[in-house]
Parts: sequence; structure tokens; C-alpha cells
Amino acid sequence: MPTPKTNDAALLALLQSDPQAGLARLLDAYGGLIHGVVRRILPRNPEDAEECVADVLVAAWQSAGRLAGEPDRPLQGWLALTARHIAIDRYRRLRRRPGTDPLDETLAADWLLEPRTSEGEDCIAELVAALPAPDHEIFLRRYYLLEPSRTIAAALGMSEHTVNVRLSRGRARLRRQYMARMHPNAKEGPEQ
Repeated sequence: MPTPKTNDAALLALLQSDPQAGLARLLDAYGGLIHGVVRRILPRNPEDAEECVADVLVAAWQSAGRLAGEPDRPLQGWLALTARHIAIDRYRRLRRRPGTDPLDETLAADWLLEPRTSEGEDCIAELVAALPAPDHEIFLRRYYLLEPSRTIAAALGMSEHTVNVRLSRGRARLRRQYMARMHPNAKEGPEQ
């Protein structure tokens, strides 16, 4: 994997000047990351996963100039996020009947294993994992798969209002638990 931004800058410059060589170098440097993110979301669809990887490479090539102009933005993070969004879009399109597929347990488990960038993110992941059913699934569908409340409601056989209430109450519960764990001496304001 490239070290600091100088290698990323050279990689982005190569993508702009010689796309074929740039894409080959990008795959050497970040192919494992891109494949890993995509395959977590599409574990049973190898052809679709490969198409997503190709879409990420095209997006990187098309965005190379803009990314080169943002030297403080880590290329690795941009690639992981782009791969995730492209794979989630593909996952949604592949579902036969939107909103009726059960949450793939592999996907839920992979979410827990995703690398986190801070202790706070680790804490939130643990707290979400500990949520009781169906709140755990509601949170994963809403904040990991980015599904709208109406889709979640249809998948779980509940009203959209119920989903929204559970999300609201769950966020308040998670905020209290997070503050208690990460900032035990801080005083939280009145309940919202």
C-alpha cells in the first residue's frame, strides 16, 4: 500500500497522464481494499462484484483531477467510500422485490468487522451491535445500507412511523450510552 500522500499524488498524476498504467498501479496499491469492500456487500454475486470494482476504477479515473486538487483527502478513504456506495447501489438493484429481502447476516457481521478510524466509532459499532431486535436491523438498514424508512418498514412488516420512532428513541439511547462510556464525567443536557 502506498505510503503517505506523495505516492497518492503520483498515482493520481499517472491516472491523468496515462490512464491504463494509472489504473494498473491503482489496482496494485488498492485493489485488495476495493475488492474487500465490494465483496462484503455482494458476497454471493462475483460477477456483479467485479463490475462494481470496474465502476470504482472508472470513478477514480474520472475524479483523478479533482482528487489531486484535494491533497488533504486520503485516496484510500475516498476509494473505500466510493466502493461502498457503488456496491450498495448494485445490491439494491439486484433485490427482486425492494424492501422485502431479509438483512443478509453476513453483511451485518461484516459491518461489525469494518475498520474504524477512532475509538468513538468502535464504541458506536459495539452499541449498535448490542441493540435488541428489531432495532439492530433497523439501524443497520438505515445507517449502513442507507435504506429509507418506508423500505425498512416494508421489509420488517411495520409502519414507517414505527420505524421512525424506533430510530429516534434508539439514537437517544445510543447517545446516552455513548456519553456514559466515552465521557463518564461529562454532564449531559436535558433529554431531547
